[in-house]
Amino acid sequence: MNDPAFKDKVVIITGGSSGIGRELAHQLADQGAWLALAARNVERLEAAKVECQKRGGKAIAIPTDVSSQVLCADVVKRTVEEFGRIDVLVNNAGITMWGNFDAINDLGILDQIMRVNYLGSMYCTHYALPHLKQTKGLIVGVSSLAGKSGVPTRSGYAASKHAMTGFFDSLRIELEPFGVSVTMIYPGFVVSQVRARALGPDGKPLASSPVRKGQVMPVEKCARIMVSAMTKRKREEVMTLRGKLGQWLKLIAPGLVDRIASQAIKARR
Repeated sequence: MNDPAFKDKVVIITGGSSGIGRELAHQLADQGAWLALAARNVERLEAAKVECQKRGGKAIAIPTDVSSQVLCADVVKRTVEEFGRIDVLVNNAGITMWGNFDAINDLGILDQIMRVNYLGSMYCTHYALPHLKQTKGLIVGVSSLAGKSGVPTRSGYAASKHAMTGFFDSLRIELEPFGVSVTMIYPGFVVSQVRARALGPDGKPLASSPVRKGQVMPVEKCARIMVSAMTKRKREEVMTLRGKLGQWLKLIAPGLVDRIASQAIKARR
């Protein structure tokens, strides 16, 4: 029987303390991966590390704010010091918003979202790239269906995810001669703490998730789909049927896609 795809593979996961990142870490730990988990919340990060170790993986916790270029460089440095190489970089750390653009009082919200979602991914990738070239490794960008099509109430978030898509699609072409793959992940709504921490128009986190929990994808399913896509080194993974249909409809009936996006936000699912 063949070993699991990620056994003894060194994987950096940003945003690894909760939500999609934490569940992905658990599933990779089940395969025996060596994990470097990076996130801001030290307590949750340590708990994620311990759980990964219990599941049979190796794991280190690196407190990090990916909006800092210096701290992103440190994540890569500490991972290489601990494990000697990098096989996979998962750019998962993210922040979202919920509110119409004309209701935003502080445009610094949009700057914060762009720094975390786009620049954080770019910083980590820049510093990890020399090591990934050595291992012919894999870069994963966790985007969103909002990175494929605009979504009302989430303009700044959609902009940051569109930026990720443009960056990683360009980088994929540049890295093909080096054997480094780029996989883009496009989830829909997922049961995750990031929704509850979404920023409102006033720049403050919402008190609760604006999404109806029972009508969105469980985080365990999302992570399983991700692991499969990573194993196959797929170009991209659009997770939901609505998302897949939307890509085709956008070519022939873009106005209909706009209406579907508006209805999805109103229904909060």
